[in-house]
Amino acid sequence: MTRRSAGILLYRKSGGRLEVLLVHPGGPLWARRDEGAWSIPKGEHGEAEDPRACAGREFEEELGTPLPAGALLELGSVQQRGGKTVTAFAVEGDLDVDGVRSNSFSIEWPPRSGRQREFPEIDRAQWFAGDEARRKLIDAQVAFIDRLLDQLLAG
Repeated sequence: MTRRSAGILLYRKSGGRLEVLLVHPGGPLWARRDEGAWSIPKGEHGEAEDPRACAGREFEEELGTPLPAGALLELGSVQQRGGKTVTAFAVEGDLDVDGVRSNSFSIEWPPRSGRQREFPEIDRAQWFAGDEARRKLIDAQVAFIDRLLDQLLAG
């Protein structure tokens, strides 16, 4: 069964350049990873769930704030290295990254210790422009930036 996720690529224009909001996954497995580890805020959904609804819900759960009002641009889907299919939508808006409050998850940590620990689903969010955004993002998700740029230039 294919795992599916949906998410939001929030963007803004700042100082004449386009910036996108990316999130870094929380937890001990991602603590030392940076380039190629960031993502759009996203989450898994079932086959019957509307990806748009999932993307909006996950945005709010991961960032602690509702999705900004505005038309959602469809950015299509990509398949990540692990086989997960990610569908993305873009919306223009601004967000103070200092106010981000993520939901949390629980895992056994350290492994085989028998102890459960809570970690934030995302440990930070940050605005990135251009090449830096491309370096930070998971490889497959770079296509979402290209698709956003194509739509903004065509519009």
